[in-house]
Amino acid sequence: MRNQDWLSRSLAAVWHPCTQMKHHQHAALPLVPISHGKGAWLYDFDGNRYLDGVSSWWVNLFGHSNPRINAAITDQLGQLEHVMLAGFTQRPVVELSERLAALTAQACPSAAALGHCFYASDGASATEIALKMSMHYWRNNGRPNKTRFVSLAGSYHGETAGALAVTDIALFREAYAPLITPGETVPAPDSRNANTQQTAADIAERAAHALEAWLAEHHEQTAAMIIEPLVQCAAGMVMYDPLYLKRARALCYQYEVHLIADEIAVGCGRTGTFFAYEQAQIQPDFLCLSKGISGGYLPLSAVLTTDEIYRAFYADDVARGFLHSHSYTGNALACRAALATLDIFEQDHVLQTNVTRASHMLQCAASLTSHPSVSNMRQRGMILAFDIANAPKDFARRFFANGLRNEILLRPITTEQGCTVYFMPPYILDDGEIALLYERTLLTLDQTLKGSV
Repeated sequence: MRNQDWLSRSLAAVWHPCTQMKHHQHAALPLVPISHGKGAWLYDFDGNRYLDGVSSWWVNLFGHSNPRINAAITDQLGQLEHVMLAGFTQRPVVELSERLAALTAQACPSAAALGHCFYASDGASATEIALKMSMHYWRNNGRPNKTRFVSLAGSYHGETAGALAVTDIALFREAYAPLITPGETVPAPDSRNANTQQTAADIAERAAHALEAWLAEHHEQTAAMIIEPLVQCAAGMVMYDPLYLKRARALCYQYEVHLIADEIAVGCGRTGTFFAYEQAQIQPDFLCLSKGISGGYLPLSAVLTTDEIYRAFYADDVARGFLHSHSYTGNALACRAALATLDIFEQDHVLQTNVTRASHMLQCAASLTSHPSVSNMRQRGMILAFDIANAPKDFARRFFANGLRNEILLRPITTEQGCTVYFMPPYILDDGEIALLYERTLLTLDQTLKGSV
């Protein structure tokens, strides 16, 4: 079967996510049937190829059809595919929990490790778990009034009802306002506001002062602050100085408010360290992981927390327990994929290699820096982004379509502030693929600004 056959069948049968389905009826937002993937490339049924510059929505770390992850999952298939985690356990979930806890100990040697992993299947579910655990902790400790949450302006933490309460993007939240108890927001330490008079650290300090003022007034009712460490992805790859994390951690301690690190998108090496928060030399109270943790293979998320929080639920009274569940919690296949992913990090010295790869990305992006429509070129580890000055309303959709014609998969982010083109590729791109990605990006940018598609 060819692309058109699968396209017609999909449009008739599948409701695609984060999409106005009517846009798929014309070329401005193509629907691409994918036959297979290999390495950093995806291939359709007509033989066209696309360099995956966004890791298939930020999940794929080591390429499509990775032989080592394939082998691990295949081996696990012959042993156990799944067993419910209520009343049972199994080897992959135990080993993964131990290894993740050990990684948190390495990330912040001055603090105790985060352990007691609670599993779900996606990032939004991890957010829900962390929010519920925080509020329930305070209830179990005789402070049931601590039910509020605070996040950064422009933050994104998922699209289930609880996660939307701490997501500050109107496009996702407004339609469901009757279902939501909205959280509060404080100013984001957006380093794009830095100038000759103010550094990114100055911007971070100013935002921290605003957080301090808010906590001073509202801490008695606030359970937790939830934050995307170093990069607010859906807000347009907003990057900020680690100083803000350090200050937020100290303020949350001071005012007895939990700090939830949402590393669903920015964890697993995306910012240059395995966990983004470790660049601030802090330890959160809760850590949310998903996306890349399984190498982009299977749905998996995890919430790690402290011994103190775990002990608040440990009692004879069932009502004091954390009675949250997912049918596929701790799925053995997903955990085995995650273990293979961690093996690759260790065996291939991925974090060290990515330093060179990130440097080459920035060098190749130099041709874009001088483009008259490009502003705010910025990078944090393996995430690189720039903004489009005065982008037309339909820029993102047309850029995406033109990019596919040029064999690159990029999905610009449109926000109230404008449009951001970003790169978050798998960690396997070679020098030639990196050069191709940025050459084709420049071509795509010029075509889109000239009105093509």
